[in-house]
Amino acid sequence: MAKATEQKQNSRTVEETKLDIRDVVTIATTYGEDNRHGDRRNDVAMFMSRAMCMAVSAVAVLLMVTARETSMTTLYGFEFQLHAVWSLSDSLIYLVVVSSATVIYSLLQLVLSGTRLMRRSPVIPTRKQAWVCFLADQILGYAMVSGGSAALGVTNVNRTGIRHMPLPNFCKSLGFFCDHLAISVVFALFAFLLLAASSILDVLHLSRDW
Repeated sequence: MAKATEQKQNSRTVEETKLDIRDVVTIATTYGEDNRHGDRRNDVAMFMSRAMCMAVSAVAVLLMVTARETSMTTLYGFEFQLHAVWSLSDSLIYLVVVSSATVIYSLLQLVLSGTRLMRRSPVIPTRKQAWVCFLADQILGYAMVSGGSAALGVTNVNRTGIRHMPLPNFCKSLGFFCDHLAISVVFALFAFLLLAASSILDVLHLSRDW
């Protein structure tokens, strides 16, 4: 009787151990699937942010390079011809250069991430590449916000004039030019926000276990 009881207890212990192992395997499998789904969502979000950043930056460049206008204005009773071109301002040239670099970088990242998504592989496969993307997003993001701020100053001077000099509001005569500048700056700052969002996604990739 004692042996039979001991055998029953041993069999129960073995069965409980098997159940515990199954539970551990089930939990690990579920956790792995959740991680894969989370990584997949982050990859899709990264792809979308790259696509939007490329489109927004391209619109900013297009609006800026088409900002040119010739008009007439009156100052102290004299009529003058005004000829406004974006390339006459170093600040606007800087914004165009930075926005163009952002378009090229975003296009490259878009192609790479799109190819990897189609192959169902991680968009950022290594920790080293995650660091490279993070640094590139940070550099271009700060460059975009600095270029947008500089261009915003030029746009503001055109609209309000200079306080200590009796200069008129040139945007009354150059409405098309000033509107293009203002909208281009808005798109450039929006591109900065998208680069900041990409940086956050880069940090999420860096924080995961490799």
